[in-house]
Amino acid sequence: MEWLLGLLGGVVGGGVGGSKNPLGPVVNGGLGAVGGGITGVIIQAATSGGLDFGQILAQVAGGGIVGAVLSAITGFATRPKAGEIR
Repeated sequence: MEWLLGLLGGVVGGGVGGSKNPLGPVVNGGLGAVGGGITGVIIQAATSGGLDFGQILAQVAGGGIVGAVLSAITGFATRPKAGEIR
């Protein structure tokens, strides 16, 4: 259940990290959720099962950072090239 915190952090991070790319908030939030969910599962597997303040902070922060990075990379990869008209 702790992966849900990473998922929520990823949605927020994806929205913030992808705010300047042309994909839109729904796609950015979805990309952030994927990155945050995966990060949440990895953090949960790497740590013991307890849910204390440090664990919650790691889940939310890790999910947010990975969600923002994933959204920014996808936006960069899909932006129009020089001279290309969309």
